[in-house]
Amino acid sequence: MQRSFWAPGRVNLIGDHTDYAGGVVLPIAVEFGIRVDIEPSERIALTSDGRAVDVAPDGTGTPDRWGRYPAAVAAELAELGRPAIGIRGVVESNLPIGTGLSSSAALEVAVALALCAVADFAVARMELALACRRAELRAVGVPCGIMDQAASLLGREGSALLLDCRSLEYRYVPLPDELAIVVVDSGERQLEHTGYADRQRELAAGMPARVRHVETENQRVRDTVKALEGGEIGELGRLFRSSHESLRDDYEVSTPELDRLVEHAYDAGALAARLTGGGFGGSIVVLAAQSRAGTIADQLGGRVVRASAGARELTPRRMGSLPGRA
Repeated sequence: MQRSFWAPGRVNLIGDHTDYAGGVVLPIAVEFGIRVDIEPSERIALTSDGRAVDVAPDGTGTPDRWGRYPAAVAAELAELGRPAIGIRGVVESNLPIGTGLSSSAALEVAVALALCAVADFAVARMELALACRRAELRAVGVPCGIMDQAASLLGREGSALLLDCRSLEYRYVPLPDELAIVVVDSGERQLEHTGYADRQRELAAGMPARVRHVETENQRVRDTVKALEGGEIGELGRLFRSSHESLRDDYEVSTPELDRLVEHAYDAGALAARLTGGGFGGSIVVLAAQSRAGTIADQLGGRVVRASAGARELTPRRMGSLPGRA
């Protein structure tokens, strides 16, 4: 019997380059993501847009660049004791790759849910997020934090996820109804071999500007939560602008195009705007009044997104189309 699993991408409202330092972050899961339609098999055989991966149930084999992700997930789950049962199926996505919305994490999570389900292998959601994080490092050598995978697995409709990446404690922060979220792709693709790992090493070495960013960004996350829960929407612009400036000047992960888009967002009437994700390209996140969001999205060439539920098995009545598809 065919089964379908869905994992969303994420947009981080604030708190970037802090997760791998044990800081706090505030992402949302979005309605765009990745679905896998599968059935049990002797091997892991998945196809997506003409690309294919075919490896053993424990992930061993010689997958191509795309196939490294599901292979690494399988390998990590095998180390946790998952029985050696494969899957065969199709991967479908409406989440743009390389835009800073964590398409790799969504793929890892969707495949992980499918592999666990066919093997009747129960794993707590946070433990599964940690396994998918390790899979990212195994697959492409990117030393990411836990935020992306946790947001994909733990997302809640209408709320952001306040996650302490050191203790792994989390809680939900309801988003005001009058607030809309717009994501704008800069058109600059994020790549594995950017300065991401360099920044992590510089932070670990105690480089003052890098440390200053993490310390001030953690406080901005806490202040943003306070503003959201206290109805102080006017504070968000200052906090987001300060975050972007810190990422630009202290952490040096912005680009001229991201800077331009942020300023264009404010000029268009945004309440708040900043780059989101790892930087070096990707997207910006914009907060706007609901009444202005559509106009701002049109002016910036972006799209309105909403805080959505996390990864799950789809019920039969929802298998006809991807969540988030018009």
